[in-house]
Amino acid sequence: DVQLQASGGGLVSAGGSLRLSCAVSGFTFDDSAIGWFRQAPGKERELVARISANDGNTYYADSVKNRFTISRDNAKNTMYLQMNSLKPEDTAVYYCAAGPGWSYRGQGTQVTVSS
Repeated sequence: DVQLQASGGGLVSAGGSLRLSCAVSGFTFDDSAIGWFRQAPGKERELVARISANDGNTYYADSVKNRFTISRDNAKNTMYLQMNSLKPEDTAVYYCAAGPGWSYRGQGTQVTVSS
């Protein structure tokens, strides 16, 4: 079975940092692009960042550029999202995802940024 287990969310003050982790199993992690999405109440799910499988090419939403960093450790089958300079508008449930059409998704971890 494919499993993605996200962790690392929590409550942080504006300007603070959090590091999300997502441990995966059940598919060939090395060959898969990986990404982080978020969804805030009343808003659509948003792709925050992704990283390709082979060349390390990354994408970031404009709203998180220069503040968030996505990375992967293929040896540990784990992906990360380092979030710095957090803002209240970053408050959302964050999901890790992978696979064709982002069909593999974790259960989400809540990030709350207080002003």
